[in-house]
Amino acid sequence: MESWVRFNAQSQAKERLFRAAQYACTLLGYTVQRAGSTELSLTISQLEAHMSLSRKLLRLGSSVEALEAAKRSIHLKDGVLRLCLTLSHLNRAMYFACDNLLWASKSGLLPTLEQSKWSQRAFRYYLLALLLNLVRDVYELRLLMESESRCRASKAEGAEPEQGSGLQLILSVFQHNPPLLLDLLKNTCDVFIPLDRLGLLSTGPGFVGACGLTSSVLAILTIMHPWLKLKP
Repeated sequence: MESWVRFNAQSQAKERLFRAAQYACTLLGYTVQRAGSTELSLTISQLEAHMSLSRKLLRLGSSVEALEAAKRSIHLKDGVLRLCLTLSHLNRAMYFACDNLLWASKSGLLPTLEQSKWSQRAFRYYLLALLLNLVRDVYELRLLMESESRCRASKAEGAEPEQGSGLQLILSVFQHNPPLLLDLLKNTCDVFIPLDRLGLLSTGPGFVGACGLTSSVLAILTIMHPWLKLKP
């Protein structure tokens, strides 16, 4: 199990590169289509589909990694983090399982699979995982803001209290905690993708492409610089 998780981790960087390329194609295709170049738009759309299928291949077995992460997070001391992270990892595992079935269907191994039904199911699990991640980010932000406030209050004892707005406090927390800022930005960008795919919030391919490309670049940064990855 552990050897498979290590092997799967090596595929994550490649998957993120393909993801960035896929959403770059989405954004480019939208721009080209607006410009009126139908033939070029079709070519970019086909390239995007190939990128998506390649990503599904790289994600084969990712459910195992997600389940292992859930097993680790269930032992966290903080109850909110334990609940959010464990449920998020379990939803990711279900998302990857649905995604694997979609890959098998598109590859001809499961020709009778209802792709639209399983795609919607996969995006629902993906959305739940992202929402839980956002709850975790906001919770971490609140804890750090409270800690920062206590620190400022202790320094101001016997002196005139420092007048600072909530926005200044948030900016100070983010300045000292880049991993939290990157994770919050990445999850915020990502959440618009399943919202659009599920028809809950229609944003259009241009916006989805921009969000997907941005979150992919942020994810690549955390792979290149592990200290930027939010822990646990």
